Amino acid sequence: MSALSLRAPFFVVNPKSYLYGDALLSLAKKADELAHSYDLDILFTAQLIDLPSIVARFPHLIACAQMMESLQPGRGMGHVLPEALAAAGVGATFLNHAENPLTVHELAATVARARELDIRSVVCADSVEEGTWIAHLHPDIMVCELTSLIGTGTTADEAYMRESTQAVKAISPQTQVLQAAGISTPDDVYRAIACGADGTGGTSGIVAADNPHQVLEDMIAALVRARADFY
Repeated sequence: MSALSLRAPFFVVNPKSYLYGDALLSLAKKADELAHSYDLDILFTAQLIDLPSIVARFPHLIACAQMMESLQPGRGMGHVLPEALAAAGVGATFLNHAENPLTVHELAATVARARELDIRSVVCADSVEEGTWIAHLHPDIMVCELTSLIGTGTTADEAYMRESTQAVKAISPQTQVLQAAGISTPDDVYRAIACGADGTGGTSGIVAADNPHQVLEDMIAALVRARADFY
């Protein structure tokens, strides 16, 4: 496995643009406590301006940017410099999310830049076919999620989760696979790991809940049960 591999099963808390500032840090504090208590890896995404606070305050989380670019130091006003993320202690970055897709050229270049700086690349794919192509870039983590299910509370069926995971592993065995679209309950978390995923995570299922802290705790408990059953 790669030196940047996470301990499976792992979890991703991805507040997108729902949370920022104090509200985001409150959820990060809960995630940090859970990561420490259960001895597991949790990626926590945040707005760029909040990432240094995540790094400074929560040592048990892996701070994750929501995007990055292949920019080199120098000119590039308004873009996200990989070296700046690395210097801030950011350990991972999402790439090619359905809400921020990249061209083929930029995706390949940015995965390479992340590798140069020991930043984990977490690359999204919308289908088995797209995931198969992206696997040739050997990202650290592949997110196999159908765009049509993002934010719906409906997860992919077991056949898709197994097929997409196996397709990635056949080309890039060291790439870890995250199944996450529509994850909204502890049962969803458990099922994703049962279907062979290395990790899972959530956004609206957590942040839009009446009690996000409790939902996150329940999801992590389900992940721990899956770890005991399948690892």
